[in-house]
Amino acid sequence: MPKHIGIVGCSAEGAALCYRTICGEAPPLMGEHMHPEVSMHTHPLAEYMVPIRAGDWKTVAALMLSSAKKLSQIGAEFAICPDNTIHEAFEFVKEKSPIPWLHIAEAVANQAIEDGFKQLAILGTKYLVTGPVYPVTLQKFDIASQIPEEDDRERIDEIIFKELVNGVFTKKSRRYFNDVIEKLKSRGCDAAVLGCTEIPLLVDPDDCPLPVLDSTRLLSRAALKEALS
Repeated sequence: MPKHIGIVGCSAEGAALCYRTICGEAPPLMGEHMHPEVSMHTHPLAEYMVPIRAGDWKTVAALMLSSAKKLSQIGAEFAICPDNTIHEAFEFVKEKSPIPWLHIAEAVANQAIEDGFKQLAILGTKYLVTGPVYPVTLQKFDIASQIPEEDDRERIDEIIFKELVNGVFTKKSRRYFNDVIEKLKSRGCDAAVLGCTEIPLLVDPDDCPLPVLDSTRLLSRAALKEALS
């Protein structure tokens, strides 16, 4: 039997994309209309934002663990979190979780290795791109990374929290992301990590200046692989 997947949600759009990807990509592997059992729990994004803004990652971890414990109680055998930013609390979560977790940045790094990418442009919230989640993980895989300049980081953060998490996706914002990615390409990056789980709903790989590593879908695929292992 496939393993029961637990999704620890944070923002609704990213969590929904993760769930849809698992359910949509499972049938070719399992048969028509089939997918592993999937359960999701999410605290309101507002409850996460207070400790995130304060840099209080232990409180963020407590929210993640609360979700993991509830998912474990209904049978989930491992957990994923389709939110890059709160992975900064991952080490606190891993110590106390009742079930194992997959790490979103490791899913991205594994794909980067497979594709032969050496230097990644990291896009996401200002908390993510200035934090350790990707640098620490990518270092283990001998992959370099760069982040946008400060003014671009602030504008991207504003787009994420004012638009993307609210289901607003505009051509203007897509062009802005492409412009930032073009700058990072000129600095030597060979692929762009869509490191906020809503960014794949905005950026179109067909008109993006760099190949993209879609963290949401890559994590979903890693979960499918684990569930069927």
